[in-house]
Amino acid sequence: MAVWDDLVGQQRVAEQLAAAARDADGFVTADAEAAGEHSLPTAPVADGSGTAPGGASAASKMTHAWLFTGPPGSGRSTAARAFAAALQCVSPDRALGGPPGCGFCEGCHTSLVGTHADVEVVRTDLLSIGVKETRDLVRRAQLSPAGGRWQVIVLEDADRLTEGAGNVLLKAIEEPAPRTVWLLCAPSVEDVLPTIRSRCRLLTLRTPSVDAVADVLMRRDGIDPGLAAAAARATQGHIGRARRLATDERARAHRSAVLKLPLRIDDIGGCLRAAQELVDAAAEDAKQVAEEVDAKETEELRAALGAASGTGGKLPRGTAGVMKDLQDRQKRRATRTQRDTLDLALTDLTGFYRDVLALQLGSSVAIGNTEAEDALRRIAESSSPERTLRRIEAVLACRDALDRNVAPLLAVEAMTLALRAG
Repeated sequence: MAVWDDLVGQQRVAEQLAAAARDADGFVTADAEAAGEHSLPTAPVADGSGTAPGGASAASKMTHAWLFTGPPGSGRSTAARAFAAALQCVSPDRALGGPPGCGFCEGCHTSLVGTHADVEVVRTDLLSIGVKETRDLVRRAQLSPAGGRWQVIVLEDADRLTEGAGNVLLKAIEEPAPRTVWLLCAPSVEDVLPTIRSRCRLLTLRTPSVDAVADVLMRRDGIDPGLAAAAARATQGHIGRARRLATDERARAHRSAVLKLPLRIDDIGGCLRAAQELVDAAAEDAKQVAEEVDAKETEELRAALGAASGTGGKLPRGTAGVMKDLQDRQKRRATRTQRDTLDLALTDLTGFYRDVLALQLGSSVAIGNTEAEDALRRIAESSSPERTLRRIEAVLACRDALDRNVAPLLAVEAMTLALRAG
């Protein structure tokens, strides 16, 4: 199985990355033969231009910085990790003209499972990535590969960089180390500083088809065909959400509750109760994550700091600040978990009203929420397309309010009241 096999519905992107990996392999081979350093093209390459080693015109498809964009669930991070694996591929077939990215060799395997010493995958469970974390990455990026062919930094949440962190990253991308490659992932180019995106080669992924997502759920995860098709259809091609829906009964129960919300907001009391239940469910998710992760993190840190059971569990002098930093991080993670859960519910709600609008307009677009078809038809028959559009706008306004740090209950209450008013 090649590293590109998990890229669902992204044939064009896979071909571009495979070509770049082949050229990258050529750079490393040339370095080994000449015992010298070659530099990758670093000019803006949105139109395919660049500067090759030695100042020659760039025919290379490889560069030192990439920006993977695409809608949620399109597989941005999957593409970046597959590319990282292809860059580290050490398959003997390469010497015979085979493409890098076999999926089986030590370089590919360790890159894909996250144990390769020269592949750093950065994802955050917090609301942002700050200057300190970015400086640590930049320092690592200046190192030569420890044993692999490239030093690869995969930044899965480049859109969460603070402005200061973005400026720190910019300098590293402007003055790259000879064998370092940056792979940034973000929903769109607008989510990244213009100065950064202008120095990256852009790859845009598309939402995969429902059939393609269902196929990968069956083939890779062994999901029952009926359940795989239903999950893919419900999430409209979002690979990660489809997998979670197909494998997690609790996620299916949450979604079912969200799809019943439009029928429960006939009066103000119903609106406020529905909002409270939605926020409470998100808070419960955050609490569950905390229970699973926080206690283990805290115990591991206490042990690392030398808080032995024989001393009554007391921390050594001067370490209280370290423990407080961990507690602050855990609180920020709980906040993000709650917001992510709410955002997922709002996405499902948007899909519900999308289906309502499709029914009202007599569209040939397939309905995603077939399990709620009775509710969809009831809402469609009792309202107009104009009201449905206003309701979709209310859901989107709630998402924007949450992004601006509005208190979740206030934002969701405002949305449910707007949904009732239509």
